[in-house]
Amino acid sequence: MRLRPQVAGPLVSILALSIGLALLEASGLAFWQGLAINLAIFTILVVSLNLASGFTGVFSLGHIGFMALGAYISAILTQPLAVKAEYLPDLPDWLAGVHLDQMLGPFPVGWLAATLIAGLLVALIALLVGAVLMRLSGHFVAVATLGFLVIVRVILFNADGFTRGSRTFSNVTPYTNLWWAWGTAILVIYAVWRLKRSPYGRSMFAQRRDRWAAQAVGISILPPRLLAFVVSAFFTAVAGSLYAHFITSFSPTVFYFDLTFRVITMLVVGGMGSVSGSVIGAALVLILAEGLRRVEDVTLLYGLSGMLLAIFFIVIIIFRPAGIMGQREISFERVAARIGAPRGRSPTGDPGGGAGAGR
Repeated sequence: MRLRPQVAGPLVSILALSIGLALLEASGLAFWQGLAINLAIFTILVVSLNLASGFTGVFSLGHIGFMALGAYISAILTQPLAVKAEYLPDLPDWLAGVHLDQMLGPFPVGWLAATLIAGLLVALIALLVGAVLMRLSGHFVAVATLGFLVIVRVILFNADGFTRGSRTFSNVTPYTNLWWAWGTAILVIYAVWRLKRSPYGRSMFAQRRDRWAAQAVGISILPPRLLAFVVSAFFTAVAGSLYAHFITSFSPTVFYFDLTFRVITMLVVGGMGSVSGSVIGAALVLILAEGLRRVEDVTLLYGLSGMLLAIFFIVIIIFRPAGIMGQREISFERVAARIGAPRGRSPTGDPGGGAGAGR
């Protein structure tokens, strides 16, 4: 039996990705493996921010705060007892004895549990914060979410007993690899894609386009916004856990404006409201940034990559404000139809490309 294009397309894509990851892992090229893991983490971040901002029109500048909380919570929970006693001697007793570093064969079940706990705790925080902030709109909510990011940063710097303050939080077990990173990314992409096509997703886009018209037909404003904000925070915290257990050493300075700007650039370039665009934007900006960093190393013009990325961002906003994909998604049905159509004949069967061809 032939699979439908909307099923066969994603399956072929996942199969191709799996083969590529297997070849990359077998090659032993640490740099490219690290770049692929970074791409997976950024993909989760951009897709999550797209859910909160692109789907609802409520522009959030504080999502990296959720990533920071997810990174620190999961890192604290997974540290072995001996390491925790040395690096975090001031932890309260109820937390000092927790060590989710158990393995079940090759599966890090302790880390998976810690990631889930971190995501749920961050989702609860997002629920409390979003219940207030999601009532705002426009620049008010952007400033308010930026305030949340600043608050998280201040807490991380001052909670020495939990985060070591401004010092580097190190000795985190490196659980994240190619398979966990991209497996999580695929799950997040699928979940957000399904949510976009659900009644909740239609409510999000309806109130984004015209909140007064949406209210007139009985669509509430707060519930879809809050749902998007909470689910997005959960996925962002999961990305934080992946990041913490990949980089293994980090500090609060990582989770601030530079990372926020990078993720927003990826979102705008790909297209706010498009899950496919989030993946494309993340890949394009990450590859461009890495290429510019190589140019920096050769020319010794340090800071050039940041300036050129900012210029690229401005150009996209001016000439393509909706991004590469806008709100559209990659249609596997159209791709399959174009591939299967005979030369000189359109996918609809009209010779010469259908009505209007040649005009």
